[in-house]
Amino acid sequence: MKNPDIQPRLQTISEETLARENLRYTGTGGVSANNRNRGFVPAFLDTETGKVYRSRFPNGKPAPVHVLAGLPDELVDANCPSGGYRSIKHSVVSGFILEDRFYSRESAAQAVASGSPH
Repeated sequence: MKNPDIQPRLQTISEETLARENLRYTGTGGVSANNRNRGFVPAFLDTETGKVYRSRFPNGKPAPVHVLAGLPDELVDANCPSGGYRSIKHSVVSGFILEDRFYSRESAAQAVASGSPH
């Protein structure tokens, strides 16, 4: 599911980053509450490997929003002082899966606004 249009971040992703993204995309299809009814599922893409991870709770159950705590250990930023899931490596971006395709928040917002997922 590698998407060449999606670039890695300059900073690691954290709960604060996710909150800022939600604010930025308020009122658009770039947030789960506004695209769930179209079939979008919150996910994360590791731009280094092209691997996509569905957002999950720590117990493995699918999450309806972006949750860092359910991501695998290989995505945790090794330099994170807390050693926990507070920040994820810089190559990971948040977005959504729809029909086996990864959408960035921006592309999901555009797809919902246009009425077409493609």
